Amino acid sequence: MLAKRLVADYPSMARIGVDELREMFFNETFPCRDEYLVYSMIAEMRDTLLKRGYSVVIDSTAPDNVTREFLLTTEASPVNSLLVVFAVEREVLIERSLERFGTSDPINAYDRRWENPKGGITIFKFRSNTVEEFEAYYARLREVLESEVHPFKPEFQPRLLTLREIRRALKEFLRKRQKQDSEG
Repeated sequence: MLAKRLVADYPSMARIGVDELREMFFNETFPCRDEYLVYSMIAEMRDTLLKRGYSVVIDSTAPDNVTREFLLTTEASPVNSLLVVFAVEREVLIERSLERFGTSDPINAYDRRWENPKGGITIFKFRSNTVEEFEAYYARLREVLESEVHPFKPEFQPRLLTLREIRRALKEFLRKRQKQDSEG
């Protein structure tokens, strides 16, 4: 619901729905018969959309850091990532899973794989147990997205050095070190 709402409210955003891809390709839910293909397609679509100037919302339950890192890593640049972590009561999740998939198996699989997010990723914690809670947190997220200063805008991210800059800095460091050694 959040991903669809963001795309509806922001024309510069595009959504990739992981569950829809599984259903489209295989008419299956998680885990489908070829998760590798599904995630390969997500990466291709993400990179193509980013290169065309869209912000990409990947609508996925990514409970572990390996999956998150894969989804947030791209060859397109510059890109700044925002991970939205939902805080939803387990009973609500099970109810939603039963309604959508007819089983609570996806929730159990998610629980088995859950890891706390690693540092270095901007995280927005989003509560969504009720419609009112969803609306309140969505308003906060919009404020962050529309603010002049937020941690995932390119101008507020540290710029990574190019390989040429790293080599130049290393050569300069070694030159100074040799000079100090010869003087000392």
